[in-house]
Amino acid sequence: MMRYDRQNLMTHQQLSMLTDIQKLHFAVTDLALFLDTHPNDPVALYRHHTYASQLRQYRDAYEAQYGPLCNMNPEMSDTWRYINSPWPWEM
Repeated sequence: MMRYDRQNLMTHQQLSMLTDIQKLHFAVTDLALFLDTHPNDPVALYRHHTYASQLRQYRDAYEAQYGPLCNMNPEMSDTWRYINSPWPWEM
């Protein structure tokens, strides 16, 4: 049985933000795959640009409040904060 510390539990707001990021990431990836076979589709291009911009904003807002989402992102603080978030199996 896993033990959960208070520090590792996600708040409702944090979980909601993370869910929104996951939805946008899926939409951007799906549209990118579609654009691989339909590169001149203006609606898909517009949606990809819109969702990619939203995804960037949501990620920036999440990381500013809760720390990095990925260990590949540049760390701007004086400590390695990536390990402070719960692991996917702890959510």
